[in-house]
Amino acid sequence: MVKSVPPHLPSKQEIRRFIDESGGRAGKREVGKAFGIKGQDRIWLKRLLKDITAERDAEGLPGRKDHPPRERRESGGRQQRLPPVGVIEVTEADEDGDLLCRPLKWESDAPPPRIELVEKTVRGPAAKPGDQFLARLGRDGQIYQARVLHRLEVTARKIFGVFQQAVPPGRGGRVQPTDRKLRQEMIIEPGHDGGATSGDLVMVETLPGRALGPRLGKVVEVVGSFDDPRAISLLALQTHEIPREFSPEALGAAAEAMPVTDLGKRTDLRDMPLVTIDPPDARDHDDAIHAVTDDDPDNPGGYRLTVAIADVAWYVWPESAIDRDAQARGVSVYFPDRVAPMLPERLSGDLCSLMPGQDRPVMVVEIVIDATGRKRRHRFFRAMMRSAANIAYADAQAAIDGDPRPELDGLLDPVLKPLFAAWALLDQARQRRGPLELDLPERKVLLGDDGYIAGIVPQERLDAHRVVEEFMVLANVCAAETLERRGKPCVYRVHEPPDPERLRGLKDFLGTLGLSFNAGDVVKPAMFNRALSKVAGQETAPMVSEAVLRAQTAAYYDTENLGHFGLALRRYAHFTSPIRRYADLLVHRALIDAMGAGAGGLGDTDADTVQRLAEQTSTFERRAMLAERDALDRFTAIFLQDQVGGQFAARISGITRFGMFVALAETGASGIIPMRSLSSDFFDFDEAAMQLVGRRTGKVWRLGERVTVRLNEASPVTGGLAFEIIDPKGDSSGGKGSLKGPGRGSLKPHRPPPGQKRGKPKRRR
Repeated sequence: MVKSVPPHLPSKQEIRRFIDESGGRAGKREVGKAFGIKGQDRIWLKRLLKDITAERDAEGLPGRKDHPPRERRESGGRQQRLPPVGVIEVTEADEDGDLLCRPLKWESDAPPPRIELVEKTVRGPAAKPGDQFLARLGRDGQIYQARVLHRLEVTARKIFGVFQQAVPPGRGGRVQPTDRKLRQEMIIEPGHDGGATSGDLVMVETLPGRALGPRLGKVVEVVGSFDDPRAISLLALQTHEIPREFSPEALGAAAEAMPVTDLGKRTDLRDMPLVTIDPPDARDHDDAIHAVTDDDPDNPGGYRLTVAIADVAWYVWPESAIDRDAQARGVSVYFPDRVAPMLPERLSGDLCSLMPGQDRPVMVVEIVIDATGRKRRHRFFRAMMRSAANIAYADAQAAIDGDPRPELDGLLDPVLKPLFAAWALLDQARQRRGPLELDLPERKVLLGDDGYIAGIVPQERLDAHRVVEEFMVLANVCAAETLERRGKPCVYRVHEPPDPERLRGLKDFLGTLGLSFNAGDVVKPAMFNRALSKVAGQETAPMVSEAVLRAQTAAYYDTENLGHFGLALRRYAHFTSPIRRYADLLVHRALIDAMGAGAGGLGDTDADTVQRLAEQTSTFERRAMLAERDALDRFTAIFLQDQVGGQFAARISGITRFGMFVALAETGASGIIPMRSLSSDFFDFDEAAMQLVGRRTGKVWRLGERVTVRLNEASPVTGGLAFEIIDPKGDSSGGKGSLKGPGRGSLKPHRPPPGQKRGKPKRRR
């Protein structure tokens, strides 16, 4: 129960009166908008609304659909209660990230009560929708909290796996599931193999008939051979139900689309030397930039910036066939070997891609900044451009550093130098703003001719990257400001401040390192930056960075402006990548309406639909991230499988009740160290300090700590890596060890041994 109300917020009675006047239909979003409650105050509001909901339920008053009143039994009017222990299934995450559940057994016609999962009681992999648990159910007011007692294995209707044929053929076989949580193989009886042969990636439906032992299954689809590297990304798409093919209607519409040749009412920017700066292997180019000193005598030292973004809305109208397919994807998905684009290739790689020398329609924002990097004004308009060049980041940086490639000689002085000079001013403004300074290392996957990973190398962070990023950030801010000012629906990119519980955990952890951290009433990124600066260059710097990162909330899309905490911006939208993000396309359409710029706007799309699409895009963004991670894990496991027994330098990247996660220093590959492998002692999990503490020895394993590990298992099928910590004597008792044994901590390309079969992927030597 909320004991007190902060003085700057409305009273409980005021909020209760507002909800009553709405007939009980107002929830957190409506209350927050009505009273201007934002940021961390939303956490207080959530708790207060729980109390108000309990009061209204006790009074028998109506409630919102998503937070329904507790229904009563018809006999006697008593509430139907849940048992103290029961089986629950995770259904969804609410807007605050809390996992909601439903009871599997519910006999009333009334909706079941709201059940929130206490996530810290979940052992093993993080809970997700569809997971089932035996849980202890306790009431917090009128809301139940579920504390997990045991994770239940859910019988999936369809499971992906690698088929192994029985010997002799015709006697069925076995399937090893690709989901690492499903540890048992499945039995495929004769006649149910669907024509699969050893090494095929298959989809299996589970069959009834066994209470104990391995489950029975039936092959319903042969996806392809797991020996083919293309099967890895294909598996990720299938597993996460990401559409693989575009509909015939969408493909037909894309094929009929024609280049824009008529300038019409567009501004002609074809003589402006706009350039795209991208990775050398970029598959699409949707943003171009230009800068020139401002000739306004009232703005000495200022610059006029131009950011041109592919006019995707011209080709993709609301509820068209292409639009429906784009909605079903939400974002483009990027794998080491392929892209699953949001738009058909005819658009994403051709008509909407800002290729050098080609006329392309664009949405443009022109921005004027002063000599301190502060934005003075901006305006949006539609235009036609012709890219002067597509430049790789490294080439742009080399040119600025005095070593330009011959083809860039003519662009250095008129184009690149003004871009970098304008960025220097924007960077000053950024530093004054004080965003979160988490410069985490990135790595790039290199593929060999055979389609498998040939190497994983550090991705160098260049000023050229920062130039593009700052131009894009400023353009995104301008988009949000314009839509707010014109009263048009805006899909904001929201990043809320960390909640108090995470901050308390971070404070406790930093305390174990002798660092003070006092968040205060108003949390700002600068508070985290101070902690990071105290350990810069020290041994503890990586573990502090990891802890600060884990304290942050996940960003999402919403039509309610709650600011972007990490960037320290009051309003922020995504405008700059409409080829690969549906949220950006929605922003483009709203801007077209705001400017009265012709066809391709939102049209009849109402605010509720925009909100639904924003939420859907957030969901599909998370889906894409999981698919990308799964594919990379499998590629990496193939890369490392002939290094089993090798020793590697690593850092502890995660600590849980069931063990630790480590990331290898050279490649960033991540794997688990099971608790059972820490055989020298029994370790207790200290959640507040994010560490394991040995009961007998007092040995402490901390987040971010450097360790030497031995690779014990690499499973290409599941993508799982299992390690153990090595001490100088070679025991798994903790401590640092020398890099010995196979691999010596270095990774070599793999080649398939002659005659390798039975479903194992090609290996590299």
